[in-house]
Amino acid sequence: MVRLPEYDDMDAIDIAQAIANKELSVDDVVDAAIERMDKRNGHINAVVTPMISRWKDDFKQAPQDSVLYGVPFLLKDLVAAYEGVPFSCGSRVLVDYIPDHDSEMVKRFKQAGLVHLGKTNTPEFGLMGVTEPELFGPTRNPWNLDHTPGGSSGGSGAAVASRIVPVASAGDGGGSIRIPASCCGLFGLKPSRGRTPTGPDQGQLWQGAAVEHVLSRSVRDSALMLDLTAGSDHGAHFPIAKPEISYLKATKDAPRKLRIAFSTKNPTGGKVHPECVRAIEETARLLVSLGHEVEEAQPEYDAQKLYQCYLSMNLGETAASIGHIEEELGRPLKPGQDIEVMTAMLAKLGKAYSAKEFAQALHAWNLYARALGEFHKTYDLYMTPTMADLPAKVGELMPSPVEKIVLRGLYKLPVAGLLKRAGIFEQLAFRQLEKLPFTQLANLTGQPAMSVPAHWADNGLPVGVQFMAPMGDETTLFQLAAQLEAELKWQAHKPAWIEH
Repeated sequence: MVRLPEYDDMDAIDIAQAIANKELSVDDVVDAAIERMDKRNGHINAVVTPMISRWKDDFKQAPQDSVLYGVPFLLKDLVAAYEGVPFSCGSRVLVDYIPDHDSEMVKRFKQAGLVHLGKTNTPEFGLMGVTEPELFGPTRNPWNLDHTPGGSSGGSGAAVASRIVPVASAGDGGGSIRIPASCCGLFGLKPSRGRTPTGPDQGQLWQGAAVEHVLSRSVRDSALMLDLTAGSDHGAHFPIAKPEISYLKATKDAPRKLRIAFSTKNPTGGKVHPECVRAIEETARLLVSLGHEVEEAQPEYDAQKLYQCYLSMNLGETAASIGHIEEELGRPLKPGQDIEVMTAMLAKLGKAYSAKEFAQALHAWNLYARALGEFHKTYDLYMTPTMADLPAKVGELMPSPVEKIVLRGLYKLPVAGLLKRAGIFEQLAFRQLEKLPFTQLANLTGQPAMSVPAHWADNGLPVGVQFMAPMGDETTLFQLAAQLEAELKWQAHKPAWIEH
């Protein structure tokens, strides 16, 4: 018999209120979460570092008057450092690394009263749009176990979608909150640059492209979590003004009449799956019925150049991260042993980019932000599919065995510039970008963006719709999301197998 059958349908706020009203105890809900982890995680491989044995001792420090006191929670095993818990980032080289302090976001999660039950799977160093690290193996989509939950927050997405926890931490440097939200039928908002803290070990995440938040089933949970974690920490690069009212309160108010632009065109020139187009068309009709003005339009920017800017940042950051680990260890990392061959290739390619090229790419980020600023003079929001395709099958977007052999051979070339000119990596990267082309823009401009689970394809897989707002305007996104949630009632959808 399933313990607390109502748990599957409760969001974090429901659980916290039931505990506060003494309708449920913390032990009740934590036991329910652990039971589901025991029964369901074997199917999806979402939780890779359980913290069950220590939760009671750790939870003694939680403020009893905290807003989410006793709510079960999971941490993405990337960026979110938790004192005394392994912090692998999905990599063999870090599998035994245990931090001696909490990251600032983890401190704020603890202050919120959350019960940390484990850490979730992520691709090595969060570098892929799917969650298939060699260290822990692939995470699977609860809606169809043959498919990916996306990445890099795929473990968190799968855990929330399978009702192990109502909310889990996530991060987004190129779509890593929004892509799993789309794949897993969840709500996922990437906050504005600087909205949530990055300290004490990071000044900027990926030059400011990456930001932490959560994946959730309900809009209000995401809004409350941002209320509880937002705000700069000491030495922050991008402190931004707080909203006039709390995000949670904002979700209770209908948005003003919005002017919304939309596009279903793939910026890479590739195809967009008919179900993704259908999701936009259905959502556009719904928005019009709700009183909003919707028309087809898109901002003017060079998409190919944007992807090159994104890739150069990704490569440079990977090279810097691997270089730092090598300095700490006092030896070079071995591809295929310490780190995956793909990661080693990224790091080596990162060395082939000059300081001039890196600076030029960063300059372009500001031009994209200016272009979107002009666009938002006319349109309040920009709507696109979150993804250009349905969730890929597990293994589909990873290098094939033959490609790995080729990559190992290329890695041995003595000059990194030769690798850059060979173009092999760009071909592999484009294979992902062609299917995931819509999310990187908001990362480079720093704007908030969200994916809402607006549609389910005929084969049962979820399809997300993305909205981008002007810098700092999470409030409008939350208000619109709450309005859409009331109409679409997506929380009623759940994978059938989890009830057995």
